[in-house]
Amino acid sequence: PKGETPPKGENNPADTALKQQRMKAWNPILDPVWVIAALLIIGIAFIPAGFRLLGISNGVVEFIKTYDSYYNGTWSDLNCGINQANANENCTIQFNVEKDMEPPVLVYYEIENFYQNHREYSTSVDYKQLLGSETQSEKDCSPLNKLGDIKLNPCGLVANTFFNDIITVTPRTTDVEGNTLTLIEEGIAWQSDLDYKFAQPDSFKSKKCASCEQDCECSGEWTCKKVYKNTETEECFVYSYADDDTTQYLYETYPKIISPIEGVTNEHFVVWMRVAAKPKFRKLYGFFDKTIKAGTTLSLDINANWDVKSFKGTKNLVVTTTSAFGGANPNFGLSFIGVGAFCLIAGIFFAVKHIVKPRKLAERKYLKYKEE
Repeated sequence: PKGETPPKGENNPADTALKQQRMKAWNPILDPVWVIAALLIIGIAFIPAGFRLLGISNGVVEFIKTYDSYYNGTWSDLNCGINQANANENCTIQFNVEKDMEPPVLVYYEIENFYQNHREYSTSVDYKQLLGSETQSEKDCSPLNKLGDIKLNPCGLVANTFFNDIITVTPRTTDVEGNTLTLIEEGIAWQSDLDYKFAQPDSFKSKKCASCEQDCECSGEWTCKKVYKNTETEECFVYSYADDDTTQYLYETYPKIISPIEGVTNEHFVVWMRVAAKPKFRKLYGFFDKTIKAGTTLSLDINANWDVKSFKGTKNLVVTTTSAFGGANPNFGLSFIGVGAFCLIAGIFFAVKHIVKPRKLAERKYLKYKEE
């Protein structure tokens, strides 16, 4: 009953080494010799490792070029700057390759001063809708779920601020050996995202036409306004979306990038939807799977549509190789060198001190007792 004292010994832990805290343990005494040895070992190991990591980082070939910014700079000579969204401005950026770039050669767009990690922004997404549900959560979509009376699918701030600059290789661009350079835009998104997080709406239907000229019409069960033609494969499709008259789908919001057949499964869109943790970030746009030889002039065309001046931002184009530790990151190696140098200097200092004026472990004269 409440208030009564339990019988003595009733709540005692079992008499085992674990519960009675009798486990064997190693309790090292960190005397000067052990500390000096540890510092010297760390220093001797970290400094060469740091120089090796620095060498690996320096072996990464990387080009970065600003092509639009709120702030003035030499980028304005490229004529890539825009003052409003969907400006449809075209420009060309060239990189002079002075060292062989081994595949994969990655192409990123880099954004500065854009806070994808802001709570209101990062939570403005309906994940069930992205996975095919045709219902819409006003709470998850807030503050952007409609344009007037037209429902957005997908809704939310993240999906509807999609980076829609288009980057392509300038036609007839070749390396110094005459090989055509092709920018690959598939395989850039996480496969787990494609498999488990994104899918076309549940009622979506499509059919590949046997011929683009015959029996290929948007009529009957097909709600499309015109037949979709894949310019790369020369294949034609008819398709159907539910409530197409009252809903604006992704392919209608970004018709230059998103096809009605792939919709939210477009890999550029999937890459964008994985929000960045910092206001300056890179997202993969594509890659080259062949070596770009030294002496090549790599030319990339940009169709600029994504405005950065509204939030005082900057857009950069990055072309880079990789290493076992990712891209160029000299700070990784420098941190190893810094820690190693500190430990080595500290180890030498304490070693000299211990040799010149050693201190006996647990010497009583250093003990100070609390006064009674």
